[in-house]
Amino acid sequence: MSSFVDEFQANLEALPNILQKKYSLLRDLDKSLQEIQRQNEQRCEQEIEDIKQGVKAGNITPNTSLIRFSDEALDEQKHSIRIADEKMALAVQAYDFVDAHIQQLDQFLKLCDEDNRRERDTAAPALLASSLDGNTKSGRGSESGRGGRKKTRLIAAEEATETEVAVATTTANPAGTQLDLPVDPNEPTYCFCNQVSYGDMIACDNPDCKIEWFHFGCVGLKEKVKGKWYCSDCASLKNRRRGR
Repeated sequence: MSSFVDEFQANLEALPNILQKKYSLLRDLDKSLQEIQRQNEQRCEQEIEDIKQGVKAGNITPNTSLIRFSDEALDEQKHSIRIADEKMALAVQAYDFVDAHIQQLDQFLKLCDEDNRRERDTAAPALLASSLDGNTKSGRGSESGRGGRKKTRLIAAEEATETEVAVATTTANPAGTQLDLPVDPNEPTYCFCNQVSYGDMIACDNPDCKIEWFHFGCVGLKEKVKGKWYCSDCASLKNRRRGR
């Protein structure tokens, strides 16, 4: 592909100069042809007039089979035909030369289209897998991802101790932790700050939590919590239920 592109670009850059030379030669041939045709017309008109005068004077027999143009006039006509043939051949060469470049351009565009199609076909599975599995976010402890959060949390709950840590923190994002970044409208948002995923995050162990995932800085955490962890909203709800 690369060698073809280099060759195509080199030929394309040389095309204007080559065509200019051919067209310049065509103009020179055309001028020569017009000059020879003009001279031949004048010579033939003069010879016809001389023949008419000779017939009137009786010096020439009025037999059309015996009357002919001079050798000079016939040579000029033959030369005009040769120049016309040369012009035609040169025009055909210019046409074929341009047509060859058009075919190369078609082939180049076809190769580009095939490369773009292969790139799209290669990228499509990766994009699909990324959209279905939003799990591999760096710095989220041992959590496998949001899609399988509940299943993962149930397995972790069986292995973890029954210690429950209820963290009641402010729902406002501490100064310096909120990222002022452009957000993809299709990117899901999380946490109290309603921001996209970034940095270390922790999942609430309440299966009915509306938010599910929280940034460490937004909930006052510096490291992963051992055992179960509930966001402030779910912890307050859990405490109210216990007090009944």
